[in-house]
Amino acid sequence: MSKILIIGAGRSSSSLIDYFLSNAKTYAWHVTIADANKQAVESKISKYKDVATAVEFDVANVALREELIKQSDFVVSMLPAFMHGDVARDCVRLGKHIATASYVSQDMKELDAEAKQKKLLLLNECGLDPGIDHASAMKVIHEIQHKGGKVTSFKSFCGGLVAPESNDNPWGYKFSWNPRNVILAGQGTAQFIEEGKLKFIPYNRIYTQIETIEVEGYGKFDAYANRDSIGYKEPYGLDDAKTMLRGTLRMPGYCKAWNVFVKLGLTDDTYKIKNANTLTYTDLLESFLPKGTASVKEKLIAFMGSDMDAEVIAKLEFLELFSNRKITLKEGSPAELLQNLLEEKWLLKPGDKDMIVMQHQFEYTLNGAGKKLESSLVVIGDDEVHTAMAKTVGLPLAITIKNFLTGKFRLYGIQTPMVKEIYEPLLSELETLNVIFTETEK
Repeated sequence: MSKILIIGAGRSSSSLIDYFLSNAKTYAWHVTIADANKQAVESKISKYKDVATAVEFDVANVALREELIKQSDFVVSMLPAFMHGDVARDCVRLGKHIATASYVSQDMKELDAEAKQKKLLLLNECGLDPGIDHASAMKVIHEIQHKGGKVTSFKSFCGGLVAPESNDNPWGYKFSWNPRNVILAGQGTAQFIEEGKLKFIPYNRIYTQIETIEVEGYGKFDAYANRDSIGYKEPYGLDDAKTMLRGTLRMPGYCKAWNVFVKLGLTDDTYKIKNANTLTYTDLLESFLPKGTASVKEKLIAFMGSDMDAEVIAKLEFLELFSNRKITLKEGSPAELLQNLLEEKWLLKPGDKDMIVMQHQFEYTLNGAGKKLESSLVVIGDDEVHTAMAKTVGLPLAITIKNFLTGKFRLYGIQTPMVKEIYEPLLSELETLNVIFTETEK
């Protein structure tokens, strides 16, 4: 019997947990789920008490974490990314495999050599983005290269959005994953290659330099550059590519409105505003605007200039930013105060469905001819709990762990779904679960 420990049962974990529980008897697994909310976990495993255990977990309890890891064969960390390091160090020291959906961190890199020596798997970047994006892109890249072609341009875009049938607010957005990550998205400088030249977009311009992509049947989307795209040129084997860009998708008009918060400073998370609950959100807006006798709305319009239009104003009015709505947090950074408001305004209501949209754009040469190919994915969630986000983050991780435990691949140290041994069986099973890419030659 294999003992699987899942640490963290938040909003992105539902499909991963369901997969392990529904397959536990088939593969002789016992699944332990450790989370701060033990009661919520117990409700999830009520039908699986013979193969699953719920444990109340406090991330600060080092002794409990170590004991749980000792009792396990494979550990899945669904904690926030900055918490993976402590879990991973325990796993390698105690001789246990570990998997996360997060980017490969410096903590993981420092454990790589020891993990390989001990024949331990450090599986990372095996969720949605990063994860499914790697697997699906590498499949096409390897197919082109196998035919003798050379990829000259690669662009990849992904967004966690709201499904058309649940799109009932002017932002076209609702939270389906960690809200804090949404508020802080884009911070830092985006780095990519365009037509053979290095390109950098700092945070203060990230939402103003956008492009439009179109997915058949779902229309157009805003796309902005995301993180460091250049670092994937070598792992993807794209030495000949003159363009390399990874980006994030939002509904049309979202970026222009979000840029208001960036320009004002409302996404700043570096300091706290004390006694915030004595303020309204209108007061908060005014505190970031130049002084004057005009109304807050008028001052904001003047401050933003040509970047403000009727659609942007409608989005801000939907958030009640001009209505003297009270701030409820006693203290918080501007980003935290904004997040507190948006968690209510952008909540997935009962019955709401989210949507994942991903598109890869390839340009390549084959036998002297230039060609274009698009590979697109759209996944619609079932409801506000069984979301498309939870499905596309959790299923790749669960499937790949199963493939490792059942001997479909034997790789150790840091691994991601960029290698054929991992991505082929992963993509094959995802298709049976309606996570299917549509490829179109242009």
